[in-house]
Amino acid sequence: MVQAGIYHTLKVIKKVDFGLYLDGGEGDEILLPKRFAPVNAKDGDELEVFIYHDSDNRPIATTQRPKGIVNEMVLLEVVSTTPQGAFLDWGLMKDIFVPLSQQESKMEEGYTYLVMIYRDEQTGRVAATERLGRYFSNDELTIKELDPVDLIVYKKTDIGYKVIINNKHLGVVHFNEVFKELEYGEKAKGFIKKILPENKIDVVLGQRGYKKVEDETDKILRLLQENNGYLPYHDKSTPDEIYAFFGMSKKTFKMTIGTLYKQKKIELTKTGMKLSEDHKPE
Repeated sequence: MVQAGIYHTLKVIKKVDFGLYLDGGEGDEILLPKRFAPVNAKDGDELEVFIYHDSDNRPIATTQRPKGIVNEMVLLEVVSTTPQGAFLDWGLMKDIFVPLSQQESKMEEGYTYLVMIYRDEQTGRVAATERLGRYFSNDELTIKELDPVDLIVYKKTDIGYKVIINNKHLGVVHFNEVFKELEYGEKAKGFIKKILPENKIDVVLGQRGYKKVEDETDKILRLLQENNGYLPYHDKSTPDEIYAFFGMSKKTFKMTIGTLYKQKKIELTKTGMKLSEDHKPE
């Protein structure tokens, strides 16, 4: 069954002046308008398309890529409002609707909001909601300590940032684990540091342990190559200086340059670090 709000691979069954008709199953035909149809498409070709409803409630296909699909949380901008709700820029010709009943506070044009895209069970139409609480719970966890996870910044609190974990759970990134200001709705990678009583979750940004160091060594080598083999940073540099230039904590920085030094890829000086002779740029 072809459902709105997700991608489908559908077969071309008929070409007309205004587009292509695709096989929607059970005798249904779904129009892919000409402006979005591949020029050389022909009967029998299979195309990946996104399905949504037009203003007349008819399913329609597009090769445009929306900013989110059903069951995804995304940050979208309000482009217009009505007494019934708000329309948000979804990345498609047709904006996505947030009913007034699905708004936490009345949405305003020009502002961005974190919303969940969902499919209405009765109509099959796709809409969005700002009421996210129903979509995540820590009652039954699907993650464990040290698991890598996808994060969305949700709220700033007195102790750190509340983050949505894998679109399913809530956790906290503490201020002492963060080296920059996080933005509402920002997406990031992280891992589970600790699961506390009552299933409270502490999260850390980035990758854990030496896997992170392995990734950062390439970064430091690249930056050295791009700066004629020398960088004025060392273990006495401040955490803010290190984060501003390298995008990593001072702890990770020290571990990484230690690894590179042991591998004889860099030399340490009183004022910074430089590439060893074998790794100097040509």
